[in-house]
Amino acid sequence: MIIIHAHFQINPEKEQAFLEEMYSLVEASRAEKGNISYNLMKDTENEQSYTMVEIWKDANAVEAHNTSGHFTSFAGRAPEYMAAPIDVQIFEGNKVER
Repeated sequence: MIIIHAHFQINPEKEQAFLEEMYSLVEASRAEKGNISYNLMKDTENEQSYTMVEIWKDANAVEAHNTSGHFTSFAGRAPEYMAAPIDVQIFEGNKVER
């Protein structure tokens, strides 16, 4: 399982446009084969700060996502929304059964 945290610091004037773009991205990404979870979280302490938390079945699913039309379309427009570069962290994990 691949877990990705993509941290976004958004330009306040572009926040609404960013959110509209993200809703489309989230919907399309959740429908992808190999997606387990895809959620945008708003920081409760820092205004205009968001984290996309993604969980994928495997590296092939991540690669398919990264080359999908909806993702490449967002990636091409993302810089216009940002107040800082995107910070991406990628983790490998396994579900812990209790």
